[in-house]
Amino acid sequence: MKFFKYALLASTLIFASCSDDDDTPEPVNEEEVITTLTVTLDSGSDTVVMQYQDLDGDGPDAATVTVSGSLSANTTYDGSIILLNETESPAENVTEEIEEEDLDHQFFYTVGSGLDVAAEYGDADSQGNPLGLSFILNTGVASSGGLTFTLRHEPNKPNTGLENAGGETDIEVTFDVTVE
Repeated sequence: MKFFKYALLASTLIFASCSDDDDTPEPVNEEEVITTLTVTLDSGSDTVVMQYQDLDGDGPDAATVTVSGSLSANTTYDGSIILLNETESPAENVTEEIEEEDLDHQFFYTVGSGLDVAAEYGDADSQGNPLGLSFILNTGVASSGGLTFTLRHEPNKPNTGLENAGGETDIEVTFDVTVE
């Protein structure tokens, strides 16, 4: 009788583990490792560089955030964004991956309270939706405040902004900006 119980238990376990479920999982497109975000603003007569760098990621060292100077009032700046993964040697240019996977990415620019600037997209993905690696920044009167750059992975496109974009945030950095 014991043998019959063990045989019944074994056959039940074997039968339960078999399945005709042959669904092949979709490949996972992992989020990019981004240690450095550099924003360059060029007015033709003035260049301001803003940089975020966190070489140890979630490690104990704090990220460094720098802005090389002030923006001029009532000025138009051509903006560009470079992303790097400096955990690799040589550093991986993540910007190239964002350009290759343009349908799966979008930058958003959020202007904080008190800062008189406006940003507009200067590039688009392969379907004509905004990408945001290049942009135009127009400054107004003297002011100061935060300017946030948010890169979303797999956002809903088209969208009306960060509020309904969905997706996952790859990186989000706020720079303290002064317009003089």
